Amino acid sequence: MYSQRQMQMHSKKIKRILKFTKEFQDSFFYRLPHIDKLRKQQKQSKGKSVKMVTQVLKKEAGNMLPRPVRTMHRRGILRIALVLVTALILLCVRLGDLMLAKSEHYKELAYDLHTRERQLKAMRGEIQDRNGKVLAANRTVCTISVIHSQIKDADEVVSALSETLKMQPKDVQKKVEKITAREIIKTNVEKKVGDAIREMDLAGVKVDEDYKRYYPFGSLASKVLGFTGADNQGIIGLEVSYDEVLKGIGGSILTYTDAAGIELKNTAEQRVEPIAGNTLRLTMDWNIQSFVTQVCLELMEEKQANEVSCIVMNPQNGEIYAMANVPEFDLNRPFELPEGTTCESEEMRQDLLNKMWRNANVSDTYEPGSTFKTVTAAAALEAGVVTFNDTFSCPGFYIVEDRRIRCHKVSGHGSETFLQGIQNSCNPVFIQVGLRLGAERFYSYFEQFELLEKTGIDLPGEARTIMHDPKKIGEVELATISFGQSFQLTTLRLLTTISSFVNGGHTVVPHFGMAISSFDGTSTQKIAYPQGTHVLDEAVSAQMRECLESVVAEGGGNKAYIEGYRIGGKTATSEKLPRGTGKYISSFVGFAPADDPEILGMCVIYDPQGIYYGGTIAAPVIGNIFENILPYLGIEKQLEMQYTR
Repeated sequence: MYSQRQMQMHSKKIKRILKFTKEFQDSFFYRLPHIDKLRKQQKQSKGKSVKMVTQVLKKEAGNMLPRPVRTMHRRGILRIALVLVTALILLCVRLGDLMLAKSEHYKELAYDLHTRERQLKAMRGEIQDRNGKVLAANRTVCTISVIHSQIKDADEVVSALSETLKMQPKDVQKKVEKITAREIIKTNVEKKVGDAIREMDLAGVKVDEDYKRYYPFGSLASKVLGFTGADNQGIIGLEVSYDEVLKGIGGSILTYTDAAGIELKNTAEQRVEPIAGNTLRLTMDWNIQSFVTQVCLELMEEKQANEVSCIVMNPQNGEIYAMANVPEFDLNRPFELPEGTTCESEEMRQDLLNKMWRNANVSDTYEPGSTFKTVTAAAALEAGVVTFNDTFSCPGFYIVEDRRIRCHKVSGHGSETFLQGIQNSCNPVFIQVGLRLGAERFYSYFEQFELLEKTGIDLPGEARTIMHDPKKIGEVELATISFGQSFQLTTLRLLTTISSFVNGGHTVVPHFGMAISSFDGTSTQKIAYPQGTHVLDEAVSAQMRECLESVVAEGGGNKAYIEGYRIGGKTATSEKLPRGTGKYISSFVGFAPADDPEILGMCVIYDPQGIYYGGTIAAPVIGNIFENILPYLGIEKQLEMQYTR
């Protein structure tokens, strides 16, 4: 047995170990799991051998002290250091991104915070005719705006602006009190009014010069030229087709401010001058356009027609000299409907505006009637299924399956050659020619003559041809197609196709754009168009010119005859859908000189009252136009070609 002194010594060792472990635990905020067990062993040591107690204590103390604690402490320090290093690297990367990669972005933000920008519109480029006459120009106007933070006397500003600008005070006040960097009060203000406001020297009121589109000739070629909106961007016509050419590059006026948005005193404005748009030169001739428009207006009034359209172009290259579609509208007031028009809703008003702006020559399809017989004739001659001397019989009608299709001459034309059938515009003759061609071959000529494609004119909104499914073209459909019914196309499409029949057989792209020049005139670039493809044999083209000349010389188009000139052409009279309404479309297509055409024209009259035959009312229109413009174009008179029936 151990003496009492020995037991006391062991007890003191245990106390020292417990004290150390408690200090270790407190210093590292870590509870050793063996402490409670060690204390329990101390209490149970009474009465046991010192050796046993010592072994137990050593074992338990060895599990809890120095080595494991030091390892855990090092791992903690390592983790903290790793976190700190990672955070430092990320901070450096972020600073590098802000200071290097995004420096320009934040520089711009700081710049924007201390500057105020007022936009300046660029002067839109002019539109000129082929001789340099200005058709679309610009007028200097002003934009009136207010800067809220700079206004000293709001009541004075409201009173002055409402009175000068002829606006309601409440409307002006609402904009003046609006807390924005800049609030526009009114745009397109006449320059003299803007100058008057500038002289008032009202704090916070800005007067900036601007430009407004101006059309010197009002409604002339309105559906061709088109117009611009308040932002000076094109809306319809050539204004939208050539918007990128005409619009120019806007400028700005920069003023420096403090953080509150107040302009700094004794600092000059920084002005970035706008760059004017380019000038667009057209193939249109102002003199021809004016004359054609006047003729159409007189005809519309005389025949009480709903609409009259006319196109005059060069069949050799597709240059359009004139395109009228009356009634026209005032380009300087494009959103005003004709006087007396009533609208029940805004939607109705917009529909009427769209109709008023619509160019029927390009965007509307119709049944062409007998002018389409030129296509049937060209296809038949090219295919070799008919000659000028082939004979036909016309009793006044022709029966196809269960349909009795009549000729415009009820009594019939009797026996006639193919050439006479063209001169007489005889439906039975062309029905038989169409049947000779057959549906499949006829449809292939539609594709060859590009009748199913758009012309590619530089005007928006061109419509496509509406044609039967080739698999569903029976004999009845084929018969009606042969003389220009049961399908629809645009006036422009038909005229462009006919141009290839009389110019030697090559296609053209009808167009208005001729050249683009810089605003100062220092550089000019001609506008190029795709080279025409060959769609008709040149010999057949010569035959077409010959037979169409005979239509004017001896046939139904004789009212287009002009003494001293060789004129070719074809008449048409088509009944509008639905049939039986008594509404017709009368038309005539003509060209001159017949042997080598330099000019091609077409007139279409919608819903004429009274006499409606194309040869009677449309042919004289083209004759009148040609009689006046042929000398103007320098085309001299020729000896007439004589024909006999």
